[in-house]
This record gives sequence, C-alpha cells and structure tokens, in this order.
Amino acid sequence: MAPRVVRYSERPELWERIEDLSSAVWPEYNLHGEELNRYWARLYEDFPDWQFVLYEPDEDAVLAEGHTIPVGWDGTYAGLGPGIDATIAAGFRLRSAGGQPTAASALAAEIPPQHRSRGLARVLLAAMAALARDAGLTHLIAPVRPSQKERYPTIPIDRYVRWTRADGLPFDPWIRVHTRLGARLGPAIPRSLHIAGTVADWESWTGMPFPETGDYVFPAGLATVRIDRERNRGDYWEPNVWIVHDTTGQLPRLANL
Repeated sequence: MAPRVVRYSERPELWERIEDLSSAVWPEYNLHGEELNRYWARLYEDFPDWQFVLYEPDEDAVLAEGHTIPVGWDGTYAGLGPGIDATIAAGFRLRSAGGQPTAASALAAEIPPQHRSRGLARVLLAAMAALARDAGLTHLIAPVRPSQKERYPTIPIDRYVRWTRADGLPFDPWIRVHTRLGARLGPAIPRSLHIAGTVADWESWTGMPFPETGDYVFPAGLATVRIDRERNRGDYWEPNVWIVHDTTGQLPRLANL
C-alpha cells in the first residue's frame, strides 16, 4: 500500500511522533541557519496546508516529511533568487502583503535513515507537485542540496552540478532523482544558506578543532567554513542548485491528495 500524504492542517498530532526527525536527517551544523530558523517553526502556523508527512496506515508510522511554501516567481532564472534563505523570507513577505503566489518552492525533503531505499524521494516530490497543482500553480521550484556534494567541498557548485555519469545523467544522486522526473536544472547557488556561529559553536557542531584562522573542510560540509579566530566567528555559506519542475508534466500524480 502506498503511503498517504497527510497535511499538517489535517492531522497535526502526527508531528508529535517526529520531533527529532530533523536531527536524524541533517548534520548538526545544518540546524543553525539564522535566517532559516527565524521562519521555520512558523511554517506550521502560517502555511499548514503546505507541510506534510508520508504516513503508512498499515504500519501506523510516519515515513518522511516535506516542507513547501507558496512564493512569487516571474518564470525566469534570474527571478529564482539567491537561495533558500531569501526564498523562505520572500514567501512570508508575500503572505503578509496579501500577494498572489505564482509557484511553490520546496524547502526540505526529510527521509530518516530507517526509511530510505523505499523510493520515497519520488513520492515526496510528487506530493509537493500535487500541493502546487491543487493551489493552481504550474511550477515547483527547489533550491536543492546535492546529496554527494559533501564529498567534494572544494569544487565550486557551478562545476559540480554540471558533472555527469557515463550515461549522460547527472552525477549527483539527488539531482538525478529530480531530472529523471522531467525537471530542468537551473542556476547554481553559491550562497544559498548562511550559518554563522562562534568558534566554539563550530567546534561543537563539527566535532573538530579550528586552531587558527582559515578556511576548513569539515564533516558533511558542502563547502568550506571560514574561521576567524580574532573575531571569534565562523561563517559558512551552503551552496545549492535551483531545479524547476513543471507540475503539469511527467511528475507522478498521487490519488490521495
């Protein structure tokens, strides 16, 4: 039986079961984006129809969680913006101004380790597209975090996302999932998510010391972190890549939305 897509507005009690989902999915440092965290908890209150889980009734289990937000997009690559920080902020500004969204943006697709290898990534993307279609929106845009970029943190994102395999498909597995569903690869985003903290913060988040000022490769980082001992500060910009789905295209449709 296929998992059901359940919106937060329908059964908020399901979220009581997944309070630690983010920590199971993301490396510790990824939980400390100042701009992203300013808005994240408000997604459930302000956009309850756009947050959902994949729920398996037979197992009475939550398998994965998806986060999306309606946004304004002019249809151009330039109009996609500089990344996830700017996108979530713009979505809340649009709502406050009473504006009309023209697209939906994916924010996160969270599948805990115990439920991976079940084909849920495609189901999550199909659910996000279905939310957009239900709202009359023809595009799902996504500032995507490439799943294997952490293995190549010193390679610029604009080069990494253009790598391909021998069969011509994208090198990165998560990008490959999107493009196999008919998505277009858009611009690389060198500075999508900003994370800043003290040197002690970064040492705690990464489990490694930073003895002097410099740029460091660190576990699960998609790029290097700039450590400034004199200012007692570490700054990291996570790179992403824009991917654009036409929700009227080949993305699979779900019957339970």
